[in-house]
Amino acid sequence: MNIGFVGLGIMGKPMAKNLLKAGHKLTVYDIVTASVEELTAAGAEAASSAADAAARSELTITMLPDGPDVEAAVLNPGGVLDGAAAGSIIVDMSSINPVTAQKVGAACAEKGVEFLDAPVSGGEPKAIDATLAIMVGGSQDTFDKALPVLKSLGSSATLTGPVGAGNVTKLANQIMVACNIAAMGEALVLATKAGLDPEVVFNAVKGGLAGSTVLNAKAPMVIGRNFKPGFRIRLHQKDLRNALLAAESMKVALPFTSMVQQMLVASMNNGRGDLDHSAIVNIIEDMAQCQVRKPE
Repeated sequence: MNIGFVGLGIMGKPMAKNLLKAGHKLTVYDIVTASVEELTAAGAEAASSAADAAARSELTITMLPDGPDVEAAVLNPGGVLDGAAAGSIIVDMSSINPVTAQKVGAACAEKGVEFLDAPVSGGEPKAIDATLAIMVGGSQDTFDKALPVLKSLGSSATLTGPVGAGNVTKLANQIMVACNIAAMGEALVLATKAGLDPEVVFNAVKGGLAGSTVLNAKAPMVIGRNFKPGFRIRLHQKDLRNALLAAESMKVALPFTSMVQQMLVASMNNGRGDLDHSAIVNIIEDMAQCQVRKPE
């Protein structure tokens, strides 16, 4: 398939490379020239604008930081919708407010362009491995058309409802992940403060009910003091902010989400916004004056 790809950041770049590996013809656009050059060296073609990328493609993917970026890249003059032909498909894989996804989807429908919101979970490691979990909102027909492309990017792709449902599902995912990391941080700080080896505690509990994919991925990073970003704190803070805004519009109270979102804001204010979201444990460590690490 001829695919356009707009947004070659920490997630978009490896995703675009996986589309090339799967044999798709790819046209890419990003405001960062070096990212475009890296993809053209791998076999993609460069577009002069988001509209140009869409004009050459049957399906165009956008992967951008937040809702305003998606609106600009798709709806503004020179954006994806300017170049997209009627009957083509736009798949926004960014994590944004569901209301924004619905706004973009409505604009696409007016032009006869099909639209899916399809945010992902798994961070950079799973983007590289093409094992992302993809949560999709849109029609069954459009989902079926896009599914072969989505399978080149993830280990699962699930249609969760109409346009906007993909991002509601992603927000639910982000709530669970953030609260899980925060709880893990509290537990490991407590264990370390009590004089235990946090790695031994991790190994003792991971096979029981407390075990989780989050625990297995993030506890070794915290214990090893490795906060190289797979998913940055500032991006997770953005997701929880969107979750709280969506919840407010539906009169849903999210007390744990609110508390963890404030911890992420504090982390950003402490200069940790570009660290991996496992670094939320640093806030708990600061309060306890105890750092999670193996005994000397």
